[in-house]
Amino acid sequence: MIAGDRIPLLRSWLFIGGPNAEESTARASGADAVILELEDFTPPDARPAARAAAPRLLAAWRAAGAVAAVRVNPLAGDGTADLAAVMAGAPDIVMLPKVRGAADIVELASAVTGHERRLGLAEGSTLIVPNIESAAALFETRAIAGADPRVVACLMASEDMTADLGAPRTKEGGEIAFARAYFHAACVAASVRSIDYPYTYADDEGLRASCAGAKALGIMAKSLVAPEHAKLVNEAFTPTDAEVALAKRIVAAFETARQGGRDRAHVDDHLVEIPTWRNAVALLTRATALKKSTA
Repeated sequence: MIAGDRIPLLRSWLFIGGPNAEESTARASGADAVILELEDFTPPDARPAARAAAPRLLAAWRAAGAVAAVRVNPLAGDGTADLAAVMAGAPDIVMLPKVRGAADIVELASAVTGHERRLGLAEGSTLIVPNIESAAALFETRAIAGADPRVVACLMASEDMTADLGAPRTKEGGEIAFARAYFHAACVAASVRSIDYPYTYADDEGLRASCAGAKALGIMAKSLVAPEHAKLVNEAFTPTDAEVALAKRIVAAFETARQGGRDRAHVDDHLVEIPTWRNAVALLTRATALKKSTA
């Protein structure tokens, strides 16, 4: 069972299809979480082999220090068979695609509980991350996130979301800018982590820009479909030396102001009040935790 405080430190969530999954995937990519993807990236005729390989792959990824996850198919389709097989490998997280509403998560949680009991796993040890892939699901995000205590994060899709919206997919992502912002706000309201959509282009600068856009909203994690993107994503969501230095200045200035009986501090051209101070403290806490986790 992974510690709950590790979830906020997972920056890169790598999807890898069954046919391309190897024991070395986690170590080679450096992704914080590696997800055996049994849905779109694994053709139906390849799923039996991928299911059989799941326990071995999950164990190897976990041994490499990654969180080991699986994305099963919707339970009305191949998901029931997927789940029965992969639970033998005790995945840290089960992801569910094409989630329509809270009822889908209640059904998945019940099925996971049954397998935990059958296999002698600690009940509640398998976490759940719903995938939000449609306009209808987007407006149910808060209810979906709150459907079961196992839900620790939600992930927003890009390709399926834009297809559902009838919008052309672009590198800039303007077509799903509203969905992205709404999704993150709904996750915050539900007290779960938000995972940004994958950048599906072979363009490092575009990826950096996409990460910066997510970070500007407060999102601290991104999904990815290319192993080589993990390093850039990890860098993007790790506080930089400059950000840490500024946060320290903000904290010091604000606390000095308060000790002097003033309600705010002036840092550069920013009038620092309590919310900014809190954000600075949170950034410093995150930077310290990330440094410990990657040491």
